[in-house]
Amino acid sequence: MMHPVVRSALFVPASRAERIPKALAAGADAVIVDLEDAVEHLAKATAREALCDFLGMNPQARVWVRINDASTSWHDDDLKACRSKPGVAGILLPKAESMMQVRHAAQAGLPVIPILETAQGILNAGEIAATPSVARLAFGSLDYGLDLGLTPDTPGAETVLDQARVQVLLHTRAAGLAPALDGVFPGVQDQTGLAGAASRAQQMGFGGMLCIHPTQVPVIHAAFVPAREELEWARRVVAAHRDTSAGTFMLDGKMVDAPVIARARLVLAQAGESSGSHPGGPGVTGG
Repeated sequence: MMHPVVRSALFVPASRAERIPKALAAGADAVIVDLEDAVEHLAKATAREALCDFLGMNPQARVWVRINDASTSWHDDDLKACRSKPGVAGILLPKAESMMQVRHAAQAGLPVIPILETAQGILNAGEIAATPSVARLAFGSLDYGLDLGLTPDTPGAETVLDQARVQVLLHTRAAGLAPALDGVFPGVQDQTGLAGAASRAQQMGFGGMLCIHPTQVPVIHAAFVPAREELEWARRVVAAHRDTSAGTFMLDGKMVDAPVIARARLVLAQAGESSGSHPGGPGVTGG
């Protein structure tokens, strides 16, 4: 299965539609127009209208939309607004907790990215991930910590958050979804902390991160680009496989087989390079 590479998904409030072009120009792999947390309750309807107006005036734009969760009175209106809009490439479903919620969101006819950010959502991660129309999972670490009453920025909290991250990663793989997205890093001016969090997410197997400011995009991308040595290794593995056409071969005195070749192709995809995989091979391409 070939999935588009999404290293960064940048939020922009629907209530500030004038910022959407700036977000699209920031270089993020995906832009999320937010109808949920970034919009005050009394501004929900006008924010929704602003999103529709923007899409109507900018038919070339492609965005994801984070709608309000299924427990709110705005949920169905948000879904209706997204339906039949070519500019909406996917729906982020916050506080996703069940297969039924995902199926309901999927009635808009768009790929769904459930955000797992409650205890119930993590407990039901398997059925959510396996629901048709789900493209990938996202982890809402801040809301999850709030739901469980964790003390932020403590070793204990990180232990619990990592346990949830593992569940997101396991069910992503079991369902054959695109690589999951880790939660936002709230320290907009803490570039060092962001780089560390992004590097750790990459090491864990996440495909990228949600982010809240354009300045976070290049830092995240740098963390998700393979190191030069790893990239050179991947190019050599794929080239040798192409030249030999053998399923198993030796390179630098080490055996290379299907899992190693798949890893090399994933590294190339993360760097935005084509692996030129053979038909039927374990290829991964970027988007």
